[in-house]
Order: sequence, then structure tokens, then C-alpha cells
Amino acid sequence: MARLTADWVDLQYSHLLAQIATAAPRASGRLLDVGCGDKPYEATFRPFVTEYIGIEHEGVFPNTNASSGERRPDLYYDGRRLPFEDASFDTVLSIQVIEHTPRPQALISEMARVLRPGGLLILSAPFSGRLHEEPYDFFRYTPHGLRSMCDEAGLEVTEVHGQGNIWSVIGHKLNSYLALKVAAAQGLAVQLGKHTHEGAPAARGRLWTMPLVGPAMIVVAAAARVLDRVAADDTEALSYMIFARPRAR
Repeated sequence: MARLTADWVDLQYSHLLAQIATAAPRASGRLLDVGCGDKPYEATFRPFVTEYIGIEHEGVFPNTNASSGERRPDLYYDGRRLPFEDASFDTVLSIQVIEHTPRPQALISEMARVLRPGGLLILSAPFSGRLHEEPYDFFRYTPHGLRSMCDEAGLEVTEVHGQGNIWSVIGHKLNSYLALKVAAAQGLAVQLGKHTHEGAPAARGRLWTMPLVGPAMIVVAAAARVLDRVAADDTEALSYMIFARPRAR
């Protein structure tokens, strides 16, 4: 119950999970999860693919909380070239990863290279979010920037979906402040299986604040969800998920 509540008040994560659940049935064949961490989305995609391979950056992953867990990547790479032949996968998945590489165009081009003709890239990238996984947090992305990078890599973006809009952005920032600055609850989040790509929390938790902070976060999340529906502003979003396919030659 604690994890379900934490996911619900985490507006970015809950919007992301909803989009992933919708995207999963569109995956097929061999799937490569680029920047997989501890593979939190494998169970969602497994029913729709024949093989699920997770890969991580060999120089970054050891510094994350996920590296101490039981679930690990299947392979590691040097951050430059994915260790696969051209056209090796039917689906490539990359969830909240490309903001963490200093060369995002090269990574998207590599994902395009290993994607088979007719294959599908499912990619999610943040538009608005706090600094995280420092110092490996380099960029934020608009739909137009994602289209441009995909176009350069030989991919055609067929769909773009925002995750929440202005009220989710405001609500998520406020709840992040309450959880991480007021309650200093990052350690608790890690115990619940969240923030696994982050390093060890620097501050001790102020759990005595939770009787006030917890209900406040629930109210903020509920209000943001309602306002997203009744007073939407689609020029704002937490993240964007795109679907892209190799251009026909």
C-alpha cells in the first residue's frame, strides 16, 4: 500500500506508468531496453515480446542504487556503440534516459541503427524536471527537438504524447519539494524501490513531518489531476513519449 500511494502522488511516475501500459502491446519480437536500470518495465512488456534485453552504461550504472539490487542489466556498453549488429531488434525502448548522455544524438542514432526495418522505437524524455542523477543530467527535450534528432537518425516520429500538463508540472514540483526537501524522504523512496538510478541519499529523513507532508501531497496530486482535465494547458508537460519507425528507403 505504501508503494502504491507513493506512486500515485508521484505525478511524473504515475503518468509514465500509464503511458508504458498503453505502449507495451505495440512492442513485438526482440526488445532492447537502453538504459534499463533494474529493468522495472520488463514485466509490462514481457507478454508482448519474444526476448527482452536490458543494457546499461558500464561507467555510470555502478554509481546508482539499482546496482545493489538483485535485478541487473543483461549487458553493459561503453556509452558509444551498442554491441549489436545493424537491424538486430524489432523494438527499442528508452525511458527517461537520453537526458543523461552528453551525446544524445549519437545515442538515438545507435538505437536507430539496431532497429529493424518496420521496427518501433518507444522513447520517453523529460521536458520539465528537477536535477537528478547528478552530474549525469544534461538536457530537457521538446517534441520538436525529439523529432529533429529522430529525423537526423533516419527515424520518422509517428506519435507524440505529453505526460500531464501544466497542473501536473506544478503539482509534481511542489510534491518533490515536500518529499525531498521538507521530509527529506529520498531514503524512504529508495527503500520502496523508487529513485533507483539515484545515488545514496545525503540527508537523514525527517519522518516526523510525514503526518503533515503525506496528506498534503495527496491533496496536491488529486488537485493536479482534476485541473489537468478541466483547465488544461498542453504547452506544458512533465515528459514526452514518442513512437518512431525507420524511414522507408
